[in-house]
Amino acid sequence: MVLNWLQRDKTLRILGIDPGLARVGYGVIDINNDQQKMLDCGIIRTEKDHKECDRMVEIAKDLRQLIRKWKPDLASVEKFFFYRSSTTISVVQARGVVIMTLARFHIPTVEFAPMQIKLAITGSGSANKDEVLSAVMRELKLVDPPRPDDAADALAIALTGWIQR
Repeated sequence: MVLNWLQRDKTLRILGIDPGLARVGYGVIDINNDQQKMLDCGIIRTEKDHKECDRMVEIAKDLRQLIRKWKPDLASVEKFFFYRSSTTISVVQARGVVIMTLARFHIPTVEFAPMQIKLAITGSGSANKDEVLSAVMRELKLVDPPRPDDAADALAIALTGWIQR
């Protein structure tokens, strides 16, 4: 997929997504003439005591609302990297719901592994969370750190979509 967003005076709106089952982080940024601006960030939260299928429906519903509100030109999503955990399959399924929802809205989507995000944002693939947060705050000229961490991560993912364009 080739995206040409190098036109002057064209604003590119990017939706960054940090997938999860209990919390899906999201961040929305605008890029205009190489100036980045945060528009929104937060989380989609699902309740632990609800059935997993209902949690997936909630993720899709809330993501649809975000898409309709912000009308992103591009989505940037963190890839899932394999590790052993009791929640691995659930998180991968939630990520699938995110990818499917973006596809239903015909939003071009790019995906990045955690190491790629760290490298793009900080210059080091082994950067820690504080280094990534500092870079996000610097790039978006934020005074206060975005909270919770999932939202800050989603902003890093959105910025990576721009940097790796």
